[in-house]
Amino acid sequence: MRCHNIEYEILGQGSQIAEITLQSGKTVIAEAGMMNYFQHGVKFETKLGDGSDARSGVFGKMFSAGKRMLSGESLFVTHFTNESSKPRIAAFAAPYPGTIVPLDLSQYNEKVYCQKDAFLCAAFGTRLDIELTKRIGTAGFFGGEGFILESITGDGTVFLHAGGIVIEKKLDGDELHVDTGSLVGFTEGIDYDIKLVGGLKSMIFGGEGLCLTKLSGSGTVWLQSLPFPRLAERIVNSVPVPSHNHK
Repeated sequence: MRCHNIEYEILGQGSQIAEITLQSGKTVIAEAGMMNYFQHGVKFETKLGDGSDARSGVFGKMFSAGKRMLSGESLFVTHFTNESSKPRIAAFAAPYPGTIVPLDLSQYNEKVYCQKDAFLCAAFGTRLDIELTKRIGTAGFFGGEGFILESITGDGTVFLHAGGIVIEKKLDGDELHVDTGSLVGFTEGIDYDIKLVGGLKSMIFGGEGLCLTKLSGSGTVWLQSLPFPRLAERIVNSVPVPSHNHK
């Protein structure tokens, strides 16, 4: 299925919005809760699945939605369609500060992989699916967000969200070790594995966690400087604990 053509503008710096212009009859799909605003003439509908395969029956849609639910994602995807005769705008933003990464999938062999919470929105016709890494093992289960990935397939534009700033790395037979939460996504040709690192002493006193993600091969990798779990942990740790002493 060919993806709908959409035009867009990325607004803001520290906290960004993807403002998408939809021509008449065109649709953009988004994760639930990511819509910021839209103009009159845009209608939205929550559906079971991304709608990329019109031939998929109820069972197929339920199976796909079930995989999303097991990964912690919403069962539903929201579709925003311009039902007017004029170009209309719909805008989307992530629920925490960061950078929006627009990707033309046709430039990346029509497929990328991303952390399951990195997807923001995409042109209608884009296929969303949940995949496991090639190697799970013990490290995968201790890697937290590391071993469940979302595959995004199509020939249109997709928007990912990265906490903080986004760093793009090109690998050509190289190997890169990153904090598991710092990974946003990567293209085909990149081999992804989670490794236990260090010993008990490093885990307790090093502050780097139990696992690292090893990326190798040839392709493009996108990293984020401020993963949301790290930001949330710092905020929680900085909140003063109320005293229960009563006079």
